[in-house]
Amino acid sequence: MQNKFFILFFLILSYSVFAQKEKLMQGKIVIKDSKKSGIRVVNLFNEKEAFTDQEGNFIILAKPDDLLVFSAEFLDYMRKIVDESDYNKGAIEIQMTAKITILDEVQIRDYSKINAVALGILSKPAKVYTPAERRLKTATGLYPTLYAGTMAGGSIGLDPLMNWISGRTKMLKNALKSEEKEILLQKLNDYYQDDFFTDNLKIDQLYLGSFKNFVVYDVILIEAIRAKNKPRMDFNLYRLAVEFKKRNEEPILIEK
Repeated sequence: MQNKFFILFFLILSYSVFAQKEKLMQGKIVIKDSKKSGIRVVNLFNEKEAFTDQEGNFIILAKPDDLLVFSAEFLDYMRKIVDESDYNKGAIEIQMTAKITILDEVQIRDYSKINAVALGILSKPAKVYTPAERRLKTATGLYPTLYAGTMAGGSIGLDPLMNWISGRTKMLKNALKSEEKEILLQKLNDYYQDDFFTDNLKIDQLYLGSFKNFVVYDVILIEAIRAKNKPRMDFNLYRLAVEFKKRNEEPILIEK
């Protein structure tokens, strides 16, 4: 009789302990650089499931030694066994990581040929102006200005006239010429190293800068540079080297 009593007491105690252990637990998922909502949480033992909110919080029924599974398309798969400390606190915190997407193939497309001409917007490529050309065009261009009110029609802007009177137009034209020469000098330096001038053309290093400034005023050489015609450039540089050395050898006449 006493043995039956102990067996019955043990069964009731075991049942009550089992019934008390399963409870609602609060959880939070922590992720860097990814959203926290919509993550599925499943208890594989009691088949209960929950989904996280925007802050990564969820509530699920669990007990110690239950296995929780966390999954989402944008996250790495995660599993967690509920331990006694989690159960006693009534809270679980899970660290998850975002999936790294490995691209099978990267295609690089060339869009350099897509322009206003190719799209039919322009019949020919638009002229590209240098800074000095833009300033001169703005200062000398005549453009219509519309007025609203009692006066109908259009009028011509006064900027070109004022720039001509003040001398600004002349200054801008000189600036444009200087810029053109600088561009030609840069192209000349791109095509030729200094040793070409000193070794091939026999220009003294002391006069190298003067020679370069001398040649960029030659119309024939300028045409060859703009046409990117290297043999023609070589021929004219040899011609200009002879002329430059001849000028430097001429005696300076001093009038009495």
